[in-house]
Order: sequence, then C-alpha cells, then structure tokens
Amino acid sequence: MKIAERTYVISGGASGLGLATARDLHAHGAYVSLLDLNSDSGSKIVSELGSRAKFFEVDVSDTDSIAEAIKGTGAWVKETGKDIGGVVAGAGVGLPGLIIDKKNEPIPISSIDFVLNINLRGTLDLIRQVLPYMTTANHEGPDGERGVIIMIASSAAFDGQMGQVAYAASKGAVASLTLPLARDLSKYGIRAVTIAPALFDSNMTKMLSSKVKLSLMNAMEFPKRAGQPEEFARVVRDSVENSMLNGTVIRLDGAMRMPARL
Repeated sequence: MKIAERTYVISGGASGLGLATARDLHAHGAYVSLLDLNSDSGSKIVSELGSRAKFFEVDVSDTDSIAEAIKGTGAWVKETGKDIGGVVAGAGVGLPGLIIDKKNEPIPISSIDFVLNINLRGTLDLIRQVLPYMTTANHEGPDGERGVIIMIASSAAFDGQMGQVAYAASKGAVASLTLPLARDLSKYGIRAVTIAPALFDSNMTKMLSSKVKLSLMNAMEFPKRAGQPEEFARVVRDSVENSMLNGTVIRLDGAMRMPARL
C-alpha cells in the first residue's frame, strides 16, 4: 500500500516512537493526524511539519476525547481529499507494581485500571472510532486494499518481569487481538499488524534508572543497546507497504528475553 497521499492517525504522536513514526511517514508523503496529551509538543511538531500535519489534544482513556479528535480528523480529510490509510495506536504507559507487596497489600485496582485503560481500552477505542472512515475509503491496488491498523505491544507481552502484571496483561491482550482483528477487517481490505518492541529510547524508558537500563541491555543478545525510534518507525513503514504482513506480531527486540527480575 502506498504511504503518500494518505492520512495516518497516530496516537502518542507527539513524542517517542509515535513521533518518529509520524516523521517517517510524513517524509514519505503522508498526511499525519497526531493525537497526544502534550499540546505544547504537538503544536511545535505541526509547525515544523507544515500543512500535511494536524494535532489534536487527546486522552485516549476518554471516549469523548477520542471522538472529538476523530471528528476533527474526518473534517480535515474532507478538506484535503486524502483518505485515512492507517492507524498507529502508539499511546501507552507503564506503571510497575507487584501484585502484592512486602506489606501483604494488593496492588491498588486504580493502578491496574490506569494501565489497562490507556494501553488496551484506549487502543481498541481509537481503532473502533477510526474504522468507519477507513471501511468507506477508496481502495487501491490489485488487492483492493483500504488500509492498515498498527498496534504496539511489548516484549513484556511474552516474558514480562516481576512487577509487570498489569503492563504485561495490557500488551499481551493487544498481541492476542491482532489475529481476530485482522479476520474481522479482511472483507474491507484492512490489515492488522502489531509490533512488540523491547527496550527502545522513549519517554517511558527515560524514567528508568541507569542500573535498570544496563540490566535490560545486558539481556539483549545483539545489538547490546536500546533500539532507536527510527528503527521502530522503519518497521511501521514496512508494515504499511507490505500487504502480506497481516494478523501477525513482529518482535523487535534484538533477541532479548527478559529475565524474571533485574
């Protein structure tokens, strides 16, 4: 599928992996609709990228907030005539916590809800609200393709560490829903792909201590370093362009298998 002259909706698009993705797709001729809570960063990025970029301040755990952004994106698409060709659900959080602590206190349900509401519910809510625009878009190419849904899981979906029950649950769910989503959307010519990165330079990993980062990098086989956002964006681009990528989860982790504890 062609990237140029199509609109891509990217949540978490004002920083980290989402921003790298937005820059890469934009550099290849895409229109990008950036959804993020950071309005200052979002406004600066739009000023930098120009007329093929729009920013919407969005809390992906709030259905109405997503709805306003998608309504605004839909209106923009009507102006430009550039159909929505894809969604990159990049908004995510990590809030580590043992299921029961040393004081024999269970993790607060509010902590679990916070992670699940953004990483899982927010992903599904964004996708379901964008889809009516995608299913009615013009198809292209010999396969009659309309677009692609790209989600972000994590290596924690497969080998989560202590304290990652909520995070691993949210990312494991995203990985698990990839195939049924692809099956639901196959009749519309829309694909579903999930990327599961390990340690990448991002706002989330910036919060980790140097000791934790070193321990994680030591668990990587090759290369022994954090992934770069541009390397993630390259896989997103290939997921858009390669129509045989569908219903699958791509591990992007330098052969890393996380140990039980750091």
